[in-house]
Amino acid sequence: MNAPLKTPVEIDPRFLPNQAMIKGDGKPVVFLHGAFGQEWSPPLDTLAERRRVIAPSNVGAFDLDELVHMDGLLDLLVYYDDLFNGLGLERFDLVGHSFGGMVAAEYAAMFNRRVERLVLIDSLGLWRDDQPVADYNYIPAERQPALIYHDLQNPGVRALMASQPTDTAEIIGIALDRMTALGSTNHFLWPIPDRGLHKRLRRIDAPTLIVWGAQDRIVPADYAQDFASQIAGSKVVVIDGAGHAPQIEQPEKVSAALVDFLS
Repeated sequence: MNAPLKTPVEIDPRFLPNQAMIKGDGKPVVFLHGAFGQEWSPPLDTLAERRRVIAPSNVGAFDLDELVHMDGLLDLLVYYDDLFNGLGLERFDLVGHSFGGMVAAEYAAMFNRRVERLVLIDSLGLWRDDQPVADYNYIPAERQPALIYHDLQNPGVRALMASQPTDTAEIIGIALDRMTALGSTNHFLWPIPDRGLHKRLRRIDAPTLIVWGAQDRIVPADYAQDFASQIAGSKVVVIDGAGHAPQIEQPEKVSAALVDFLS
């Protein structure tokens, strides 16, 4: 399939244009990525067959100096609201994975009249003392895949790893980009425990689907029910054979769940 088109979106002179990946036509769906940077996974291609899919980058992902203008999560929500205005969006469906799930939930609680339907995939944002969220920042890069994915022999995981460059300069460049992306999300997330999202989830009135990898080693699957218990009328789908990124390990199952819910 054709790759998504990167479209720079002007937001504010203090920030670089957001390099949003856009593909497809129709009613808009926004995808907010996880802690390790902007992505385009197979389920987004499936959605793009019938919808206009927009996957923006996070503020600071290409220049950490932008974060001096961001004092906290409220500033990030305003940034995304300005971005959505710049994209000409009024009401839209919102999907978020991991860190992006936390931001999507916060946005849907704060700007609850703009989000028509909400999907949270292995979302960060809540905390349980009995099942703490894994501190992936202190895991060496070579061990992170085993934390993120349930099965390193999974075809989607193997294809993703096989696509990585072998040239030393490119490897260093990708590592630096990954560190910058991680820094841009950690600015709003770290330390992980409790940013108060549990107090705001009650404000979400969009129909909500909660998708979780059954073998998630970063945010255990019990968190799916924690989100569901605080979002009225929400539905939970647990995907077996998947860790923290079910859209990579079980793309067909995630695609089917998204298409069914967002149709």
